[in-house]
Order: sequence, then C-alpha cells, then structure tokens
Amino acid sequence: MREIKSAAMIVNAKSRRGQALFKRACAAMEGLPYTVDAHAVEDPRHLERTVRRALAKKPDLVILGGGDGTISGLVDLLVGKDVILGVLPLGTANSFCRTLGIPMDVDGAIDVLRTGRPRRIDLGMIDDDYYANCAAMGISPQIAKTVPHGLKKVLGRLGYLGWAAYQFMRFRPFTLIIGEGETQERLRVVEVRISNGPYHGGTDLVDAAEIDSGEIVVQAVCGHVKRRLVKNWVASVFRHKSRHEDTRDFRGKSIRIQTIPPLPISIDGEVLAKTPVTARIAAGIIEVMAPIEGPVSAADWG
Repeated sequence: MREIKSAAMIVNAKSRRGQALFKRACAAMEGLPYTVDAHAVEDPRHLERTVRRALAKKPDLVILGGGDGTISGLVDLLVGKDVILGVLPLGTANSFCRTLGIPMDVDGAIDVLRTGRPRRIDLGMIDDDYYANCAAMGISPQIAKTVPHGLKKVLGRLGYLGWAAYQFMRFRPFTLIIGEGETQERLRVVEVRISNGPYHGGTDLVDAAEIDSGEIVVQAVCGHVKRRLVKNWVASVFRHKSRHEDTRDFRGKSIRIQTIPPLPISIDGEVLAKTPVTARIAAGIIEVMAPIEGPVSAADWG
C-alpha cells in the first residue's frame, strides 16, 4: 500500500447535507496524517472545474463529498489518473458508500480514510459514460426528472418517497429488449436496474451485483402490473426470499438494452441517457479507500 502524502476534498455544498457538514469534515480531517486541500462548491456547475484544478496538483487522494449523483458525475475525471478516491456520504441514499461498507456518518467515513486501505473496483458504463453504482429505467428516472427542486434537501428521504408515491400513480409498465441476435429476449417489465453494486435508492436490491466482479448485472422486474414493483421493493427492504420471484438477472461484460417505448435512464439519480444503450463494465479501473473489514473477504484486497 502506497503512502498517502496529500489529499484534496471537494464537497457538493448543494447536496442535502453538504453545506452543513463541510466545516465538521474539515475539523475531523485535521487528525489525518497528511494535508487536505478542502473546497466547498455551492454551485454544482463548478464541481468538475474544481476537481480538475485539484487533480492538477497531483494529490494522492481525492475525497468527494455528496450523494451518488455527485460521485458518478465526477468519477470519470479520476479514471486514468494515479489517484485514490475517498468518499463522504452526504446524499440521501448513499448507495455507493453502502456497497463499500463505508459508515453513513461523517466521522465514521473519515475514519475509513485514516484506517482503511485502497480497494480496486469496477465502474459501470452506459455507452461511454462511467458511473459508480446503479442506472435504472422505469419509475426512477420519472421521479428524477420531475422531483421539485430542493425537495430532498428540505425533507430528505421522506419527502423523496412521498414524491415517488405520487409518480407511481402515473407510471406504466414497458417492454424490455435485452441482448442481440439469437440470444435476444423480450420481456414485459416494471423496472430495469443496471447495476455495478447491490444497492439502489439505499436498498439492497440486486444481490448478484458486486463492485469487483468484472461483470455488469441487468436486473429486470417482470410483470404487466405495477404492484409487482411494490411487492419487489417491500420484499427487498425486509430481505424476504420473495424478492427474487419476479426478477430476471442478466450479466456480462457488455449488454445491449432497448425499450418500447424509448425511455430515459437515471444514472445514480441523475437522468443522463435514453434507450437504446449498451451497458458495459470497466473492470478494476479505479481505486477507492474502503474499510479493511467490509463486504468482501481479505482475499479480495490488492
């Protein structure tokens, strides 16, 4: 394990908890054995520019603070750079941190930066866009496109779930066409998850997906009626075996995905693509600081 001598921290201060916790994070990092160049970015449009400036100074560690959308939107900038990613869970669901076993509180996450080890992981891809955790088609992008500005920041997860219930009333099942040629399948579905990790919306939904398996997993929740999706979500929350009854998993290094009608795709909570697309895996493409004792065995560490 290489020695970390310098770090940069970029916090999305418009994420739900980013602004309130930035100063606390700075104070907690004073105990780290290396210097941290800290930036609170209040306008999300300036996040990419701030990360590029930080990378120009060649830090050993780049710490990103925000939700899953922030991480996915910036992780492309770290690909191909000799830098380790650190994460502070400052969003609503924090699915990426949950997958890695990073604590949901700032102090716990910073302790991982102090005591953890770099872990080489995969990134998912939708066409040529890298992402950290999970993309989805169905109600998730419908919610993401229509959720009122500031709702998650003001009311948190409860407000987000309330808006999701409202959008569910307007949602319709759709047709998924997966694969190409002789292996192509056509399914009637209520949701599709394109996963590099098991968590989506803060819930463990895609058991087959692992962040270092070298494969992308496409999970289809099958059915002609919306209640199949409700059943699957409830069963997943309670870890009931019935969560697998209405799902089909497809896995591989590259999978072609089409829908009827063409649908938007949310990538870690942000609507950034539209079907048809090709889902891919970028195996072992980045290092992230994670707990030594996490969701994988010690044999999986580099």
